[in-house]
Amino acid sequence: MSYFSKFPLLAYDIKNTKNYKLLPDILRRVKVRALVKSGAMLFDKYDVKEGEKPEDIAYKWFGDAELHWIILMTNNITDRYHDWPLNAPQFAEFLTDKYGSGNEDGTHHYEISRTSGRTSGQGPGDYSYLVECNSDESGATTITNREYEQREQDSKRQIRLLSKAFVGNFVAEFDRLIQE
Repeated sequence: MSYFSKFPLLAYDIKNTKNYKLLPDILRRVKVRALVKSGAMLFDKYDVKEGEKPEDIAYKWFGDAELHWIILMTNNITDRYHDWPLNAPQFAEFLTDKYGSGNEDGTHHYEISRTSGRTSGQGPGDYSYLVECNSDESGATTITNREYEQREQDSKRQIRLLSKAFVGNFVAEFDRLIQE
């Protein structure tokens, strides 16, 4: 059963000709409960591989590609082009579209590494992080447009997959809520 087949039907008159058609109410939304989203024991971490689509992962994980909507919903992905990692050709095209041909490796920003200072750089309580800075700051590193966007893509590769044991309950709850 496909994702949109679960939605209630509404009568639409698209051309205002009094010729109504029944279509899924695609404006209907169901929000994943905050308790479910935060339940670490309900999810496993997964790194999306190059070119993998939600349907591919749903088939591998749940045994059913049609359950890809669970992956999108539980990871708050509403736009597959902007929220899902791009494959290599898509990424190259995205860079050119966003920054212009020849500017893909131009300077995006500068950054410097800092430490929390909790334990003076020694031990488990300390951590380092990157901070944007001016180009003239000592130790500043140039980050290119490509590097910046690659980091963004890499962060999108890290998703959570709902434990297989909870899929039935999740689908039943979705079905109930979408009809309300």
